[in-house]
Amino acid sequence: MILVSACLAGFNCRFNRKSHENDKVIQLVKDGLAIPVCPEQLGGLPTPRNPAEITPTQKVLSANNEDFTEAFVRGARETLRICKLYGCQKAILKSRSPSCGSGKIYDGSFTKTVIEGDGITTKLLKENGIEVINESEV
Repeated sequence: MILVSACLAGFNCRFNRKSHENDKVIQLVKDGLAIPVCPEQLGGLPTPRNPAEITPTQKVLSANNEDFTEAFVRGARETLRICKLYGCQKAILKSRSPSCGSGKIYDGSFTKTVIEGDGITTKLLKENGIEVINESEV
């Protein structure tokens, strides 16, 4: 089983209540090969919500300076629990997301500046031996 970002599977769970559909990811879900999750919703955040980015101090703050760090960490832990429950060894997650970004994330300045790094969920999954790729690598 593969874990996938729910927004890539067509669920309107992103901060702006939209999805970011990926036809290949949707087909994996339809074929019963993937399970969609939204770590931010699993962490208790509402949809819609203010956009958030990881700061240089590793806090997850919204554009309005709300501290979402605890919710992001809680969502990451729940996502890891789901991976273990379903035996997922691979995840396809949304690029640049403060939860799901793999290899590249926004820098916390809300200027659309991309830097090297992983989102909170991606980092935890990788630390637990789960391979993470983004939608462009499918």
